[in-house]
Amino acid sequence: MVELSLMLVLAHLIGDFLLQPTAWVRDKKKYKIKSKYLYLHLLVHFALLLLITKFNTEYLFALIVIVGSHFAIDCAKLYFEKKKTVKIWFFTDQLLHFAVIAAVVRYFYPYELDLQVIYSTKSLALVTALVAVTYVSAIVLKIMLSKWSDQISKNNNDDTNNAGKYIGMLERLFIFFFVVINFWEGIGFLLAAKSIFRFGDLKESKDVKLTEYILIGTLLSFGLGILCAMVYKYFI
Repeated sequence: MVELSLMLVLAHLIGDFLLQPTAWVRDKKKYKIKSKYLYLHLLVHFALLLLITKFNTEYLFALIVIVGSHFAIDCAKLYFEKKKTVKIWFFTDQLLHFAVIAAVVRYFYPYELDLQVIYSTKSLALVTALVAVTYVSAIVLKIMLSKWSDQISKNNNDDTNNAGKYIGMLERLFIFFFVVINFWEGIGFLLAAKSIFRFGDLKESKDVKLTEYILIGTLLSFGLGILCAMVYKYFI
């Protein structure tokens, strides 16, 4: 089961990412079902699937099903995708492709999903910790730093599209996993890297309030990341 899963996933990743030039993607978006690259893309997928399964005729019908579903999913994406929904359709498209692969693997190697694992203490603790260290911490930081952020926003009207929010989430996720795997040195490297990137901003701005905002925000963010990780480790 694992071998077949890896073969099908590898073929998909190579076909959808490694062997699909940007020019093909642009042509498909422009001409949709009339694009010759859509069919060339499918042909590449089929060839990869045949090659990686060693031309095993036992899997031939399943491979046809995968390529056929790939065509249907890609067509749906081409016709319904809009500028505002590019990200949504990208992940939906990939999720559907992997769902088809999972169904094919299950056909050859029947398996049951153990739902009890999802509701286990460890799983619930992990999900709770991840929610806390990302979105909950972001809101907590926003409230705690409102005094500085309000003053800074008056002097700076640049729109960063919430980039700082997501950078903070990624930062705390790294800290969380560093603590969980007992790699405390990683937190030091992360802090040093952030200091280097921020040094130029602080040096050029010469704004005391901005400096205070960044330093306090960084310390609070790191503190919340460590706290969430330590509480998670306590529960498991």
